[in-house]
Amino acid sequence: MSKMVKGILVIIGLFIFWLLAPGTGVPILAYHQVDNLPEVYSIDPDEFEQQMQYLSSHGYTAVSLADMLAAAQGGSPLPDKPVIISFDDGYADNYLTALPIMKKYGLRGTVFVIAGQVGQSGYLTWEQIRAMQVSGTEIGSHTFSHVALSELAQPQMLDELMRSKQTLETNLGRPVEFLAYPFGQYNPDTITAAKQAGYRGACTGLPGLGTGSGDVYQLKRVNIPRPKYGLWEFRLRLLRAHLLARLSL
Repeated sequence: MSKMVKGILVIIGLFIFWLLAPGTGVPILAYHQVDNLPEVYSIDPDEFEQQMQYLSSHGYTAVSLADMLAAAQGGSPLPDKPVIISFDDGYADNYLTALPIMKKYGLRGTVFVIAGQVGQSGYLTWEQIRAMQVSGTEIGSHTFSHVALSELAQPQMLDELMRSKQTLETNLGRPVEFLAYPFGQYNPDTITAAKQAGYRGACTGLPGLGTGSGDVYQLKRVNIPRPKYGLWEFRLRLLRAHLLARLSL
């Protein structure tokens, strides 16, 4: 084998090693329901437990969005393998099914609540949300009525964001600092409105890792729909997020 070929192989090997190394940032997992419903965004409880067991057994530590931003701003450093386990919409099964499983593996989550749906059939009640807070769950906003913000005029957009934040804070007695854009849709006006409403950061539907040192109003997430290929699909989604981060995509 010529020296040139050996050199090329070394370069390829180094590139693969660099590519597969953990990306800079935190995987923010995006769930919705943990139920047996045959919906794309509903995870069977058994599969959800397998995923939580995988995170626990592979050394991941669940942190909050507030932890991530604090670390980026010079606060307490994050653990070696941080992960944020988030849920959109605020379904009752987040408390009834997901929370006991996460507690079993020493994990905690972030729930983005549709403020106008609290207490409706299938959704969390205020009592359940407060109980989740006591267990260490971070509560965020998913707007008041779950509308596509980018399709609204600026006044209506701001009203959705402020109304949700105020409703949650009034009923929970704690600041609500983070937002998840419904359907992942947003534009520059949405970011402006989120800042005006007093949010410290927001999650998008863009794939990749979240980071408190970048644009905190465009945090990327790892979408976790109902898997077709079991735990391997979950592991591949984590790997894909790290690869996108390494490639700055």
